[in-house]
Amino acid sequence: MDKLSMKMKMKVLNIAMLWLAVVIFAAPLARGSIDQSPKAVEKWFKELRHGKEKMTKLHFYLHDIITAKNPTAVIVAQAKITSKSPTKFGETVVLDDPLTQGPEPYSKIIGHAQGIYSFVSKEEKSLIMILNLVFKDGKFNGSTLSLLASNPFLHEYREMPILGGTGAFRLARGIATEKTYAANVTTKNAIAEYHVLVLHYRL
Repeated sequence: MDKLSMKMKMKVLNIAMLWLAVVIFAAPLARGSIDQSPKAVEKWFKELRHGKEKMTKLHFYLHDIITAKNPTAVIVAQAKITSKSPTKFGETVVLDDPLTQGPEPYSKIIGHAQGIYSFVSKEEKSLIMILNLVFKDGKFNGSTLSLLASNPFLHEYREMPILGGTGAFRLARGIATEKTYAANVTTKNAIAEYHVLVLHYRL
């Protein structure tokens, strides 16, 4: 066998090994994702009549960080009267808050809460929240839950409806209960504990 043929074989072998490594290491990442192409969604709907509704319980913590070098929530608008309002009426915040397994800042991140909240009451400190809970870990990786809710955040518990979802949570409905775990009046940073009960389909 000449040197040129040997070099070509080694090159092919190296490429094959590289592809094998990609397949091996990419497979765990792909397992958690859900095919969201139009054909896959249509197929899912056709098989829905054979599916069974199940209830899933989720528990995690949301970190709303306004005062930091790298904030996860930023004020994007406010009214002329907001600075004089005891309830911050008119202030609007856009967020991309991490969702973690535990309350500690270094706890494992399982997803993000992305959306908007605004202070909407002149009488009490209450928010209107439009949130997508985007999961990025485990069997719900790539799936989302959508919430639209009133959040009077000085109450101990706040009940928020789940209006739908994507991926594993297609056609989902349920309730998210929020409780303030920690809040700093000076920095305005807060950690909220979430208990979620969601009904969705298993095909």
